[in-house]
Amino acid sequence: MKNNIYKIDNSVEKILSGKHTYFLDQMEYKLVISKLKKKNYNVYLPYGESERVILYAESLPEISLFKINCYEKLRHQDIMGSILGLNISPSYIGDIIVDGDDYYFYIISKLDDFIKNNLNAVGNNFVTVEKIDVSYLNNYKRKFEQIQLIVSSIRIDNVISKIINVNRKEILNKIKNKQVLLNYEILTKNEYILKENDIFSIKKYGKYKFIGIVNNTKKNNLVINILKYT
Repeated sequence: MKNNIYKIDNSVEKILSGKHTYFLDQMEYKLVISKLKKKNYNVYLPYGESERVILYAESLPEISLFKINCYEKLRHQDIMGSILGLNISPSYIGDIIVDGDDYYFYIISKLDDFIKNNLNAVGNNFVTVEKIDVSYLNNYKRKFEQIQLIVSSIRIDNVISKIINVNRKEILNKIKNKQVLLNYEILTKNEYILKENDIFSIKKYGKYKFIGIVNNTKKNNLVINILKYT
């Protein structure tokens, strides 16, 4: 928590000094801009639907886009884990994109040589990396897996329990342990009723968007649509 407070205050100070932040996640972004006037900053998104963004006053840092080549299937969390395992600060890492069998990540350019020389494995898989034009994914559209569920209610704990197939007690523990985010903030109320386009994530299980109620069953349960980020 102290590190996060320091990052927020440091980011605000950088903007007020006419500089730029490094990458901010959506929760950090909201906290930083809450302390600034709109005229003080600009927002840089590496591509249209970027989740990790940079704020800047006058000029941007240099950003690089890398493609990971591998014969095996890679997972988002394994890519992130391997990059963080090189002792790189999360602030230097932008979005990681898994697009079928293609894998990309954004990073602050001063780490280019370090990445080329040191990122040679993701999990147990050998990989190579190549720097490509940073504008390559400008028109990229995020892909989702569509999920339809039957639930008794759209309380967030109930929906999550159905998604990951664990009992309510385990869900309450995950919420207590701050493992569930709702709209990029730590979830504190397990009885929260989901609204259309709410985004929630569960540590180790992924990120989801609630689309809404589709129908009612004969037993008065609800048929709902969920999108899972891929």
